[in-house]
This record gives sequence, C-alpha cells and structure tokens, in this order.
Amino acid sequence: MNIRAINSILLFLILAFSASLKAEWYSDSAGIMGTNIYVEVWAETPVQGQLALKAVMAEMERINQLMSPYIETSELSLINASAGKQAMVISDEMFELLDKSIKISDLTKGAFDITFASVGYLYNYKENKRPDEATIASLLDAVNYKHIVLDKENKTVFFTNEKVKIDLGGIAKGHAVDNSISLLERMGILHGLVTAGGDTRLIGDRRGKPWIVGIRDPRNKEKQAVVMPLQNSAMSTSGDYERYFEEDGKRYHHILSPKTGKSTYDVQSVSIIGPSSTFNDALSTAVFVMGLREGLGMINRIDGYDAVVMDNQRKMHYSNGLQQ
Repeated sequence: MNIRAINSILLFLILAFSASLKAEWYSDSAGIMGTNIYVEVWAETPVQGQLALKAVMAEMERINQLMSPYIETSELSLINASAGKQAMVISDEMFELLDKSIKISDLTKGAFDITFASVGYLYNYKENKRPDEATIASLLDAVNYKHIVLDKENKTVFFTNEKVKIDLGGIAKGHAVDNSISLLERMGILHGLVTAGGDTRLIGDRRGKPWIVGIRDPRNKEKQAVVMPLQNSAMSTSGDYERYFEEDGKRYHHILSPKTGKSTYDVQSVSIIGPSSTFNDALSTAVFVMGLREGLGMINRIDGYDAVVMDNQRKMHYSNGLQQ
C-alpha cells in the first residue's frame, strides 16, 4: 500500500472519529396540546440535533392549532360550529383523521367515538363541573359516530344531527406523534423518542439497549406500575388519572362511555403497544370503555397489537402476545 493510500485511510479515520465526538443525545420538552411533549434524539451534529427538536415542536404546535377544541379558529372548532348545518369542506389531513376515527369506531363497535364530545364538552374537570342527568339524556342521541358523513370526492364533512360535536383528544396526540416520527426519520435520525402525554413512539433502540417506557401507577404519580423494554415500537396509555375530579367519594374522569355519557369504571389504566401511535391512542380509549374482558378479547384478535390493563382492583392483565 502506498503512502497516499495510507494517508487517505488515516484522514478518513480522523474525520470519522471527529464526527463521533460530536454525536450525542439531544432532548427538549414543552407544554403543547394540553400535555407535556418530550423529544429525545441521537444526532451526529449539534445542527442536526437542534433542527430535529425544533421540527417536532413545530409539528406539535401546528396540529394543536388545527385540532384543538379550545382554539376558536382551529379547524376542529370551525367544524363543530358549522357541520351540523351544512356540509363543510375540510383539509386533507382532517378528512383522513376523521375517516380513520370512523373506521376505528366500526372496529370497536362504537367504544371509540369522537362524537362523545356532544356530551363531553359540558364536563369541566378543573372547575369540578358535570352535566346533570336530564342534560345528558337530552344530548345522548347526538353521541353516535354514524352521524358523521364524509364525502370523499368533495372532501366535506356533515353532521346529520345538529347537536353533534366532535373531539379528537383520543387520537390527535397519537397522530401528532406519528407525524413527528416521520419527520425525524426523513432527517436521518436512527435513534429517537417522541412522547405526547400518554403517547410514545420510538425510532430504533437506545444505541445498543432497549428503550424503557413506563406505565404510570394510576394512584401514585411518582411510581411506575410496569416498565416495558421496547424498540422500534409505540405505546399509548389512557388512564382515569389524567383529567378528573372527585365528588362525594366518586371519581369523574374524562374517558366517557358513548352509551351513557358518563365515566367508566371497569379499569384504571389501559396501555396499547403496537406500530402506530394513532391507532394505539384510539385503541387505548376503546379498551378502557369496553372494559377488561371485552377489551382484551378485541386486542387478542388484532395482529401486531398488545395491551396491558390495570383493573379497578389494581390487578394487572396482559394480552396473549405478552404472555408467550
């Protein structure tokens, strides 16, 4: 081997070593979409790392502005204001997410239903307020996803009942996480994590070891009920501790049964593990509403998805795929 070849090899090794010295973990967190957003990536350079973090936060805020029920100018708020009166043209992104929501409603026999908001908007968990029985009864006929009519050709949505309101709280954060992961992958990130509240998705492993994702104890925020070693996967958790208030010893939480318009109590926490945060997010709500037996039975029939459930006696239950 001549001197020039040796020098070329040495230069390559020096540059590779120098680059490896700059490669490290970068992370950031922010309050967006009513929850804590956390991002962690392994990047080859500071520029790549900072750009990746900023891209995720920007995407989270974009979706918040599009799908928040608390922002009057959001597309979701405009739909709730108009779609019960006439068909409304909506964005491709909103149309696709509504279409997914309806398909998941079909799959779960209505346990996941974004029209729960027709009653749900009257609950205020910060002010300990809930609708009375008569009000719930007067609005319950509006809680039915079949009231949502989508026109694929014209990209419109129409509600067949004027009292219908929709809320994407059970699927939008999962959608935002999936979008963020796609952004990171396009930027060349090979190891990373994005979390939005109870929704987490992972790129690769944690450089030679699995990511450790915890499932919170529903009655002790300082304690993990279970920790799961995961890689290249996603997990979403729904629990009765996220938004709630207590009155006369009873907990009123935000996961409502579409059949009753009231909180459900068969379980305290549901975590779904699978490749899609969007699907995980919706399924965790559905299983919570369906209850232990029916919910686990459904998950056992869906390839590629598993569940961890804590029942109302605080006993842990696992889908078949996690018991093999």
